[in-house]
Amino acid sequence: MAGQVRDYWRNFIGGEWVDAADGRSIPIVDPASGEVISEVACGGAADIDRAVAAAHRAFESRVLLQMTPAERGELMFGIAKQLDGLADEIAEVEVHDNGKTRPNGYKEVALTQRYLRYYGGMADKLEGRQIPLGDGVVDYTVHMPFGVSAQIVPWNGPLPVGARSIACALITGNTVVLKSPEDSPLSLFLFAEACERAGVPKGALSIVCGYGAEAGAALVSHREVDHIVFTGSVETGKSVLRAAAERVIPCVMELGGKSAGIVYRDADLDRTARNVARGIFHHSGQICSAASRVLVHRSIHDVLVEKLRIEAGARSVGPGIEGCDMGPVISEKQLARIEALCRAGVQEGAKLACGGRRLDRPGYFMPPTIFTGVAPQMRIANDEFFGPVLVVIPFDTPEDAIRIANGTDYGLAAGVFTDDLRLAHWTADRLIAGQVYVNDWWVGGVETPFGGAKRSGYGREKGQEALLGYVQTKNVGIRL
Repeated sequence: MAGQVRDYWRNFIGGEWVDAADGRSIPIVDPASGEVISEVACGGAADIDRAVAAAHRAFESRVLLQMTPAERGELMFGIAKQLDGLADEIAEVEVHDNGKTRPNGYKEVALTQRYLRYYGGMADKLEGRQIPLGDGVVDYTVHMPFGVSAQIVPWNGPLPVGARSIACALITGNTVVLKSPEDSPLSLFLFAEACERAGVPKGALSIVCGYGAEAGAALVSHREVDHIVFTGSVETGKSVLRAAAERVIPCVMELGGKSAGIVYRDADLDRTARNVARGIFHHSGQICSAASRVLVHRSIHDVLVEKLRIEAGARSVGPGIEGCDMGPVISEKQLARIEALCRAGVQEGAKLACGGRRLDRPGYFMPPTIFTGVAPQMRIANDEFFGPVLVVIPFDTPEDAIRIANGTDYGLAAGVFTDDLRLAHWTADRLIAGQVYVNDWWVGGVETPFGGAKRSGYGREKGQEALLGYVQTKNVGIRL
């Protein structure tokens, strides 16, 4: 297995592939086996300082701003094209350092290319405006980049999540230093190879793998960082914001979720069960907008639970190389956390319809898990598992459903299942969430803005609106 992945990976800093300044490395563990399969250079404060310095020099040189917007767009198209030749290796490392199935590894490449082409096409369409101030005055606005954009991406989808923020930054003239996740960094190094081959100017992009407490902390507190993009947990997000506050650095924050799907009595239950199961069990539930809570009208509760249990039981769990439906969770630490939260649910009085403990085999495998008898105040109804665990909560009226759905600290996503269009609109209007899906889960795409409300963060990724998080408005007034 280890022979299918390169033995050692260097960081990409200032256009060069380099070892860590202090010579350290991080072991890469295959979550499907628990075995070390590779090593990556462990970036620390000195490596981050070198990367930020290169990004700062590149920004000051105006190497990106001297390109026309159309040329910056062509650069994104070039990166996407280079990924064609790297797709097989990316899919392989996604299986072995991330736990994805091989088909999902290829889908990560296709999604990444979609982001690059979408934002490449947007590069020459971000326009300012002219403001009439009367005779003798010309006044207009332009979009101005911030400078060095520090970006920290999560381990569950590092390639597309990293690519979309890199693309937004580069086409608007910012330079980037990205910290890749130590649990799953390899696909982003292959992305860096694609950028190098496509001719991204030296220093405009650096990718450094390191531990959050070292490399991440050094990056977000660096004196020459002008902008921060963070995707991750609420607790880590708070520490990022504290560092940003010291220097008044603008941030785009995409944090956790405990997203609720509301199922009304008139919903198509077969379709609902399929979509909710996909929403919570895809990638073993390791998705921030996963359908982790389902609120079901009491009259259909038992019927839907049985359909969900059947959906869960139909999914095979095992290594991605074996063609299973669900792979492992990312690490022993994450698996232990999921199991501990499951035990807490049982202690609180919730009942397991299926799952609840790891599979008895090597690797970090958690089967599809469903809790019933869940009350809104229970810990399992409020804390994010970030695993394949669904909690089912009954409700009696639409008002009850809204109160329960909005009753957590999170507000990332929500869902509505009903054949009543008026009720769907009424519910979507009252849900406090950055995106609401109706009669499906993950309705939308690259084109639709994505982000949270409440503790789930602020700012938007994806869609045209994302670009506004990477620029600031400059006004120019001229007395003729």
